[in-house]
Amino acid sequence: MTNILGGPLVLRCGLVLGNRLVKSAMAESLATDHGLPTPRHARLYERWAQGGAGLLVTGNVMIDPEHRVAARDVVARADAQGSYAAWVASASRHGVPVLMQLNHPGRQTPRRLCAHPVAPSAVKLERAAWLFAAPRALDEREIVGIVARFASAAALAERSGFAGVEVHAAHGYLLSQFLSPKVNGRRDGYGGTAEARGRILVEVVRAIRQATSPGFALAVKLNADDFERGGLELADSIAIARRLDDEGIDLLEITGGTYASDTLLGRASPGREPYFAQYVRALRPQCAVPLILTGGHRDPDRMAALVAAGAHDLVGLARPLVLVPDLPRRILAGERPALVEPTFVPIPGVVSALALRWYTQRLQALADGA
Repeated sequence: MTNILGGPLVLRCGLVLGNRLVKSAMAESLATDHGLPTPRHARLYERWAQGGAGLLVTGNVMIDPEHRVAARDVVARADAQGSYAAWVASASRHGVPVLMQLNHPGRQTPRRLCAHPVAPSAVKLERAAWLFAAPRALDEREIVGIVARFASAAALAERSGFAGVEVHAAHGYLLSQFLSPKVNGRRDGYGGTAEARGRILVEVVRAIRQATSPGFALAVKLNADDFERGGLELADSIAIARRLDDEGIDLLEITGGTYASDTLLGRASPGREPYFAQYVRALRPQCAVPLILTGGHRDPDRMAALVAAGAHDLVGLARPLVLVPDLPRRILAGERPALVEPTFVPIPGVVSALALRWYTQRLQALADGA
C-alpha cells in the first residue's frame, strides 16, 4: 500500500517531486543576529535531503526584518544572496527540491522584537496578550509595500537556487489575519467581504508570478479553519482555495489553527486520522491544485490510504522528521520506525510551549550533527 507514496508528482510549473512525502515547515531558530542562514541550516537540510523526502519546505523566512516571529528567524535580504544559495545547495545537490517559506507575522510579532506590530485592523491578540503589543492598522500604501516585499523575497529565493516558495497564509500570521473576519474589520478594498479579505493574498500570488520565472513553483499554506469563534471557517477557506486554484498556484498546503486557538500545537494520537483529513475531503472536489495535508501523520498505511483515496496528493511531515530524520526513506522501504515522542505534564497553555521548545532544541541538535 505504501508504494503509492513513492510515486512521483509533476506540478503545474513542471517541477517533478520524486515521491509524496514532504518535509513541512518548522522554524529552525538558527539564523545570525542579522537574519542570515548559517552552515547549521545547510547541515540540517542536507540531512533531511538524504533522508528521502520528495520535497523540503524551509521554516518561515521573514520578508521584513522589523517583523519576525522569533529573534533567530531567517530574513530575506537581497544583499546576502550567497548565504541562501549555500543553504539550498546542501539539499538540491541530492536532487531534492526546496521551497522557501515566506511569512510576515503581523500582530503575532512578539513585543520584545517589535513594540509596534501591524495588522489588518487594530485588534489585539487575546491569548498570551502580555507577549504581544497592540497592533495598529495598516494603510493601503503599506499593504502595497508588503505585497512587493513578498515578491522581492521570492525573486531572491529563485536567484539563490530554490525551486519555489510557499506563502504562509495560515496559523494567524498576517495574511491569515486578513482572511479572518474576526481580525479584519476593514471597510476598504481589503476587508468587509470574504472576497475583499482575500485580496491581499491574491495580489501576493500575482506579484510573485510576475517577479519569477514560469518554472518557479508557488505554494500557499492555508488554514482550513481558524478554530476560534468568528475566525475563518471551512466555507470561506474553500472559496479562497478555489480563487488560488484559478490563479494557477502549484501546491496548496492545508493546516489549521492560530495562536488564539488550541489546535495549532496539538499532539497526534496513535490510530487517529491526521488533524485536517475531513477538511481536505471537503476541499478536494472543489479544486484541482495538488494538496498537501500536514499535521498528525504517524501511520504509514493511513498516509498511503488517504493518498490512494484521492483525499490529498502529498503528506506533510514536520515533527516526525525531528524524531527520525530519515523517516521518508524508511517508510518507502517498508519499515515502520518507532516515533518516540516526549511527554509533558498536561498543563493547558504550558504543554504546547514545552513541546515546541523540546522539538526546537532537538532540531538544532540535528543541525550540529547529533
